[in-house]
Amino acid sequence: MMNVYDVSEDWGVGSGVRKQHPAHSRRPIHHTLYFLDLPGYGYARAGKTERAAFRRVVAHALERERLAGVVWLLDIRHEASADDRAMQDVLAESGTGVLAALTKSDKLPRGQRLRRARELRATLALDEDQVVVTSARTGEGIPELQAAIEALVKEVAR
Repeated sequence: MMNVYDVSEDWGVGSGVRKQHPAHSRRPIHHTLYFLDLPGYGYARAGKTERAAFRRVVAHALERERLAGVVWLLDIRHEASADDRAMQDVLAESGTGVLAALTKSDKLPRGQRLRRARELRATLALDEDQVVVTSARTGEGIPELQAAIEALVKEVAR
């Protein structure tokens, strides 16, 4: 299942004011911001057919013309799985901006957190500015993640 959230008001867009699209003077630009919550593949107990179907759903979502980027949630406590590496391939092929939010950082000591972040970044071929270490429990990295998402959205809005 894919959940779609209209978060326009939360991010200060979608005020009802529509600008004209620069290339098509009659087509308005809609300033609406959605988060698409795709199913997690890490916990899915699915066969090869279901996993292939999931990859097709993700690939289709990545083809959206105005897609600002992907926020990829990865548990910092775990090594990158074969599914993680396959997802990285799909994301790299799409050319879409990727932010990896390494979750549950509060479960590891600080030194181990930094080491795991470096390892995951290297394994998944992500740049340093694509990785944010986060914890919903302590709030670590949440302002940085929000700023990075906002930068992605502003880039697409230009």
